[in-house]
Amino acid sequence: MAYNEMFSIEGKVTVVSGAAGVLGGSLARHFASQGAKVAALVHRPEQVEPVLAELGQYGGEALAFACDVTDTASLEGVAAKVLDRWGKIDCLLNIAGGNVPGATLRPDQPFFDMKMEDWEKVIDLNLNGTVYPCHVFSRIMASQGAGVILNISSMAAYDALTNVPGYSAAKTGVSNFTKWLASEMALKFGDRIRVNALAPGFFIGKQNRAVLINPDGSLTERSRKVLNKTPMRRFGDITELNGAAQFLCSDAASFVTGVILEVDGGFSCFSGV
Repeated sequence: MAYNEMFSIEGKVTVVSGAAGVLGGSLARHFASQGAKVAALVHRPEQVEPVLAELGQYGGEALAFACDVTDTASLEGVAAKVLDRWGKIDCLLNIAGGNVPGATLRPDQPFFDMKMEDWEKVIDLNLNGTVYPCHVFSRIMASQGAGVILNISSMAAYDALTNVPGYSAAKTGVSNFTKWLASEMALKFGDRIRVNALAPGFFIGKQNRAVLINPDGSLTERSRKVLNKTPMRRFGDITELNGAAQFLCSDAASFVTGVILEVDGGFSCFSGV
């Protein structure tokens, strides 16, 4: 195999959850541009056609489905349709997630004022929204004897970031579960099934823009703290996750499993002292 071919994802049937979001959309478009066959999962039915049309601009084949990633029956329905169309599933990118407004504490708000239903929502979306798709699609990969799962952790899983206790707990669970499932699949189903995660640093998206950017476009106090802890002294561009994701899903990473790969401009390695 030529060196460049090792990193190829051309022809790989790839399921991407959260494909209507900033990160999921970026990864879905990138995989489509590299020749992967993309099955995009979105949360609301009205998102299906716009996402499918967007992916169609990159050539190749694509499908899009409205799917609840915390509902096993919904996920099994999607899996059956993808298998009916393409006959296999090579990669699962669990990108659906994010914080819930009620689960984000104000600086002056104590933890015990948080509503437990908001805590449950953020745990359900981020942790169960990763575990449930793994539960459905890992069975298919086990029957194939091959497959790659890529989850999304966070810098919140490394440090106890202020104001986001539920999100931090959920992403810590994702990291631990990723390592557990990597061992489980390799030990029971062989070395061709791999499970890894990306841990993004700080990227400005729809959900966190108001926290990081003031209405006048200046940086918030939280932004300044983040950049002071980031040796590269900048936020990431969402496309800077594409290469890491492609690597972990390609044959170039054939001996890589159970890894949480930080893409963070050095945030996780810098003490700030």
